[in-house]
Amino acid sequence: MKNHLYPLKFHPILKEKIWGGTKLKTFLNKESDAKNIGESWEISDVDGDASVVSNGELKGATLKQLLSAYQEELIGKKNFDAFGEKFPLLIKFIDAKEDLSIQLHPNDKLAAKRHNSFGKTEMWYVMHADDDANLIVGFNKKITPEVYLKHLEGKTLTKILNFEHVKEGDTYFIEVGRVHAIGAGVMLAEIQQTSDITYRVYDWDRTDDEGNERELHNDLAIDAIDFDMDDDFKVPYSTQKNQSNKMVSCPYFTTNFLHLTQTIKKENYHDSFMIYMCVDGEININIEGFSDTIKKGETMLLPAVLKHFEIEANNAKLLEVYV
Repeated sequence: MKNHLYPLKFHPILKEKIWGGTKLKTFLNKESDAKNIGESWEISDVDGDASVVSNGELKGATLKQLLSAYQEELIGKKNFDAFGEKFPLLIKFIDAKEDLSIQLHPNDKLAAKRHNSFGKTEMWYVMHADDDANLIVGFNKKITPEVYLKHLEGKTLTKILNFEHVKEGDTYFIEVGRVHAIGAGVMLAEIQQTSDITYRVYDWDRTDDEGNERELHNDLAIDAIDFDMDDDFKVPYSTQKNQSNKMVSCPYFTTNFLHLTQTIKKENYHDSFMIYMCVDGEININIEGFSDTIKKGETMLLPAVLKHFEIEANNAKLLEVYV
């Protein structure tokens, strides 16, 4: 399978959800016969959901196969030393027609001990929000575990949660241990550690088509909630055109915002792959005689070995991600 590496695109893995809607199909042109598509996994190395290449000579290969064959050429030496043949990020687009469950994610230590998994630090970039749409991020005041449990048992949890009215471009950093939920009417891009571990604490008492409620994980969640977190979850960032503007930088990933109105030359001076998520418009990426396009709602992975390239755009917005 050893071929020359180039910018890689993958078939999206679409996930039907009880809270999902139609915007991933109508806004982002994802193809599916299912009616409630909640998530499009753009780049995934989750067990059982490995992404498959959709372009070029490596078409049909899985991300797992690429990691096995190319190792540090694909993800960078420091990433290969740290993660081996496990891609460290999971990249998604999410459409919430209804509110998601109120939930949180465990840290690396708890996730490794309980689930043999990474933790799930993540960030959100809002691509579309209905007029009355909101997100739940953290608590609206300092809360003790005892007060939290009292509201949980009394089904009054929403009284102590922080609701954030959102609009396009709003960005949030969701650290492990922070209670959160995506609200109805929000479509967003999500960047996270490779993990599918979620602790649901409240699901609005809803049921599926057969009258069953989804499983809650409150016994696990109480030890995973960080009740002492600062309210520093909303991300300020510059929108200066034709350059990379820092949004989030943490041990797990760095994400920059780019608003491009012209062609720019880029150099990957990081010992890492680079991911481009197109959140508006379209771009061409040109490198060593290779050229391919991504449009709004599409994602491209540039292997770490590719150091110099060009991004061609008239008016496009991108999230640039690396580790």
